Amino acid sequence: MSSAVSIDGSTGSAVSAASAAGLSRVQATRTRWWVEALVIVWLCWVYDAITNLAPLRLGAALSHAEGVLGLERSLGIDPELRLDRWLASHHTLGLVVSDYYDNAHFVVTLGLLGWLWWRRADLYRPLRNVLVLTNVIAFVVFWLYPVAPPRMLTHDGFSDIVASTHALGSWHTGALASAANQLAAMPSLHMAWAAWCTVALWRLSRSLWVRGLALLYPCMTALAVLATGNHYVLDVLAGLVTLAVAMLIEATILRKIRPPRVAHVTNLLRSLIPGRLSESPQTVHKR
Repeated sequence: MSSAVSIDGSTGSAVSAASAAGLSRVQATRTRWWVEALVIVWLCWVYDAITNLAPLRLGAALSHAEGVLGLERSLGIDPELRLDRWLASHHTLGLVVSDYYDNAHFVVTLGLLGWLWWRRADLYRPLRNVLVLTNVIAFVVFWLYPVAPPRMLTHDGFSDIVASTHALGSWHTGALASAANQLAAMPSLHMAWAAWCTVALWRLSRSLWVRGLALLYPCMTALAVLATGNHYVLDVLAGLVTLAVAMLIEATILRKIRPPRVAHVTNLLRSLIPGRLSESPQTVHKR
């Protein structure tokens, strides 16, 4: 009987380990691509609607920007002007940082989101919800409290590094300029999206080098958005807070309204040990 108990104990451990590793992948199904496309279209529509209000809010946005910068100066956390002037004096580096600012924001985030949708549907749903909530919260702030970026405060000595270096895919000049909300400094979606990528990669991998890169990415993004004159330190912090609030909502509200998946658990366990789980504990013990 002792040997039977030992076997059952090891079997139980194996079941627990296997179920923990494979349960979510078995029960999760990939969402329809057109549903995800509709979500993106809706977010773009909301963003565009707020962008159309920019001409009416320029004065308020510049006033709010001066207020943000003044608060930072009173707190001694205003490195933006020094970073901006230093980067402006290094044209080649400024171009590299500007290209990073304009393109990594979309390529890394959307690339990772697409990979999650294709390969890890179990992680995709909650992480997608967090990203959508992050954008919605930011859009509300953009609407209620427009803030001009430092690069628009030329009388304070700031310069637009992205525009002056003619960065690839620049949203500051040319046809793309009219499609971007130039008064959306607070909170920094660049920072929020970068931190979201860190969370996603942390859940995806336990590799030290992957997690190291995941931590490095938002740090590089923070430096880029500050040095190019696109965000304030408080914008960066607000971006992190926005992501944290979105994660809290997803964990406390959205996750609780999902239907239970007890049947999926039972079926998985039965498939791992055919003929064993259907027996009662008393029958196993008597062996």
